[in-house]
This record gives sequence, C-alpha cells and structure tokens, in this order.
Amino acid sequence: MVIHGGNRREFFEKYGREPLDFSVNVNPLGMSPRARAAAMGALDRAGEYPDRKYLRLRLAVGEHFGIPAEYIVPGNGASDLIFRAAALMRGKRVLLTAPTFSEYEAALCAFGCRILYHRLEPEKDFSLTETVLDHIVPGLAGFFLCNPNNPTGRTADPCLLRKILERCRECGTILWVDECFNGFLDDPAAYSLIGCLSDCRNLIILQAPTKLYALAGLRLGYAFCSEESLRKRLWAMGQSWPVSAVAQEAGIAALEDEEYLERSLPLVRGQRAYLRDGLKELSFQTVEGEANYLLFYTDIPDFADRLGERGILIRCCDSYRGLEKGYYRIAVRLPQENERLLEEMKEIHRMRLRKAEF
Repeated sequence: MVIHGGNRREFFEKYGREPLDFSVNVNPLGMSPRARAAAMGALDRAGEYPDRKYLRLRLAVGEHFGIPAEYIVPGNGASDLIFRAAALMRGKRVLLTAPTFSEYEAALCAFGCRILYHRLEPEKDFSLTETVLDHIVPGLAGFFLCNPNNPTGRTADPCLLRKILERCRECGTILWVDECFNGFLDDPAAYSLIGCLSDCRNLIILQAPTKLYALAGLRLGYAFCSEESLRKRLWAMGQSWPVSAVAQEAGIAALEDEEYLERSLPLVRGQRAYLRDGLKELSFQTVEGEANYLLFYTDIPDFADRLGERGILIRCCDSYRGLEKGYYRIAVRLPQENERLLEEMKEIHRMRLRKAEF
C-alpha cells in the first residue's frame, strides 16, 4: 500500500533530524485557529459519546455548502468514506484515472473490485479529455474522479464534468467525485458538482476539511448524496460514532473561520506561482497544478535523496500508477520555506552542471 506523503520517522532515522516537510499538502498556515480553540474546548466533554447522527455537524456543513443536511454522511476522514464506497462496489467493475489518489485503488482492491484505468497523458499535462467517455459503458459500477486531481493538481473542464455525469447516468454508473482540494482553487464553484446533487441520484461527492483547514490529525470527512438508499448504505458500512466529539466541534468551527481563509488562499495562490516559476527556471517539466501542490519531473538521479541530505522531504511519485521514476510532488508552504526549497534545488542543479563540464 502506498503511504501518503513522506515518512517523517524514516527521514529522521536516515538523516538524524526532522525535515522541512514538503511531502504533505495541507494549508501552510497550519490548523485553523478557530478549529484549534473549539477542539481544545471539546476535550472537556470527550468522555461523552457524540451524537450518533451528528445533527449539529451536518447542519453546519449543509449550510456552508448550500445542501440539505440529510444529504451528508460524516466519516473518519475522506479515507473512511472511500473504503465505505469501495465496500458498496464490492466485486464490481470500477474506473480510475492514472495517475490519481492511491487510496482509491487500495480500497477497491481490498473489496475485490475489477479496476479499469484511463491513462492521463503527460504530453497533455495530465488533463482529463473526452476520451474518458469511451470508458464509461453499461456494466461499469463506479467511476472515482479526483477533482482537482492528486498528485497532478489538474482540474477537469466543467463542461466535460457534466458530460461525464450524464454518461454515468445513462450507463447506471455511480460517479464519485473527490473535491477535497476544491477549496484551494481560484474559482471553486466553477469546478464543483455540488449544484448537481439534487437532480443526480448517481452522484456522490467527497469533501473534507483535512487539507484546507489543516485538520489531518483529527480525521473528519463527508460524503454528499441525494439518493436516500445510497446514503443509508454508506451509513451502514461505517462504524458507530466514526467522528469524535473533538473532530466534530473543530469541523464546525473551521467552517466559520473566514479570516483564516482570507489569509490562506492569496498566500497559496501567490506561492504556487512562485514555486512553479522557480521549477520552470530549472528546466523541470512542471505540471500546471491548480491546488496547493505541484507535480514536476527531473532526470537528476536520486533527487529526493539529495534534498533529504539538505533536510528537505518531498513526495516521490513513481509509486503512483501512470508515473515513472523522476516525478515528484511538492506542497506549497510559507514564503521563506519555499525560497529555501528552490535555493537547495538550484544548488543541486548547479552541482550537476559542474560535473557535466568535466
């Protein structure tokens, strides 16, 4: 199974120090202050069971996203809901893009699904094109689509998204759209299918505050679905009380932290452009990512190890289906951290050029 991000413990054992970690793509400002305060306050009631139906949480999430509370199924992070989704698809044919988030494949394999792959071409900057429609045929139980995609950071064209949704409806295919990084986009609403939920019974959207509000350790996620029978099955596939009282309160408070987002989003937008330009100056093949991370390719051997020796951890992406050795993903971090990363990269690049001269 592919491990998400880097492995800090392994890094420490290898290099003897904690890394500057670019392998984990969460909000560079760290945990939402309002979420942190709410989580700490909730500890006083951590000895009590949370509401089994999470009504307060679902009402807050529904108001934030503009959907009825009954559409929402909470989970112990998006990963919990991905495994529940795979349980619903047990033994059936499911379509994935390649590359995409590795958790889908891990979950589907665990439940004996037959996985079909639609390869995204590096020559087209890993963009999703209309050729994917040819793979959506009767007998296909589900299609897992990450938008923006991880690790490429690319979004699907909104017109194509609706064509995919309609083709899935015609073929009796459930479309699972992972929008966990949607909040980092310049225009999130343009690339979301949330507005289609009421009219589309075959659509399930995954969301989580993990990345946008830096709540990775608290484990909270949601599935949005208008079809009651599907929601009931998703609820039934989960454990009792999948969301802790602490995570629930933090999640509610995070949605109210508008000041935090007003600081975060311009920062991410500007620093993403700064990193992208820096990577291109080094002549690295850089994907035009739109979220809070960038995918690039370099033929410099053992590039991650060279950065590791300098105290920096990045995500090696050759474990992703559809990506070869030499692909790496970096998160967008704070300005001084991004500056250090590029300086270390430039030094490694200069050393390579000097060796080539001899």
